[in-house]
Amino acid sequence: MMLKTKLLAGFLIGFTVFCSAQMETYNFKRELTNVNDEWHQLTLPNTLFGKLNSDLNDLRIYGTTENDTIEAPYFLEVLSDKIVHKSIPFKIINKTKSDNNYYFTFQLDSENTINQINLNFNDTNFDWKVGLEGSQNQKEWFKILEDYRILAIKNEATNFKFTTLEFPETKYRFYRLIIKHNEQPELESAQLSKHEITKGNSVKYLIKSLKTKEDKQLKTTTINAELELPIALSQIEIDVSNSFDYYRPLKIEYRSDSTKTEKGWKYHYKTITSGTLNSLEANRFKFGNTIAKHLKITIYNSDNQPLTISDVTAKGYEYRLIGRFTEPADYTLVYGNPSAIQPNYDINKFKSKIPNDLKPLKVGAEEVILKPEQQKVTPLFENGYWLWAIIGVVILVLGGFTLRMLRKG
Repeated sequence: MMLKTKLLAGFLIGFTVFCSAQMETYNFKRELTNVNDEWHQLTLPNTLFGKLNSDLNDLRIYGTTENDTIEAPYFLEVLSDKIVHKSIPFKIINKTKSDNNYYFTFQLDSENTINQINLNFNDTNFDWKVGLEGSQNQKEWFKILEDYRILAIKNEATNFKFTTLEFPETKYRFYRLIIKHNEQPELESAQLSKHEITKGNSVKYLIKSLKTKEDKQLKTTTINAELELPIALSQIEIDVSNSFDYYRPLKIEYRSDSTKTEKGWKYHYKTITSGTLNSLEANRFKFGNTIAKHLKITIYNSDNQPLTISDVTAKGYEYRLIGRFTEPADYTLVYGNPSAIQPNYDINKFKSKIPNDLKPLKVGAEEVILKPEQQKVTPLFENGYWLWAIIGVVILVLGGFTLRMLRKG
């Protein structure tokens, strides 16, 4: 029993020393107050992101008492949009033609609510106006959409499709698609669905600097945007002032690194996403959460005149940290450790058991974690006394050898 007690005590002491040493491997800390319950939440301050690893794996919560240091488990939750896409079974029961209109009738297997129809055509280049009607008995039809534009462009420069019909929720047994065209459209397939989006907690970030540059030789427009500080971004919106139709491929990049050369700084970029800037829909480009401060947007104009960009908006989602606090202690949030790895906590497997109503913690101001000064070891030969002592020993040894040789002579 005494042996077990000693082993346990030794383990606790070792664990305490280990946790304390672990804290010193991080660069920053913030005090957490109002820890009164087992479960708490906090919203990560925006100023943290520029000092975190790109995958946010270097966050830790440590609690200190008089005799112990403990690590509190947590998990991160991105308050992003929740999307539910439910496909509705149906069959195409009719394909007819009247004048320059082609009709496709869809029959649902059962009465369901839909708000989206995605159309797939074998045709690769078209610009059509379509209509959509609904009916319960195929005798009386009600207009849902009229002169709705769908489009497909495929060439060496672009491969763009806009063939999704979006409309308010409707509930009919029959839907009739009307395509205004003088030739038979080749409808390969269609998907009827109910598309629901529950909005998350998005944040609009201020862009500090926005510069646009035209390159006539490369036929591109480059937009350089700088935010006030590095932020976790998930969406870029581009506002175009032109009223004419346009379809331009684009690429969105962020500055990942820089190198100082004789000619100045050279910046390195990584691609976040690519897409098509177009006049048919809102130009919102969504991508996985990316920590960035400098953005570069390249628009490929081909032989077209450059577009007039009126504004660029950067958005991201809030990050909520949920932690479990089982012991009274002074808790601290630490971060900024390039060599940290993703922690593996049990609570990630039992999220359903976490209470819904969590009290927020108060997050203190950022502090730099001071590293313990390592005692400098002075090299032996930097000490003058040691140097003279060694020289003296060498002289004595050489003198001894010399006298011995003279006696033998």
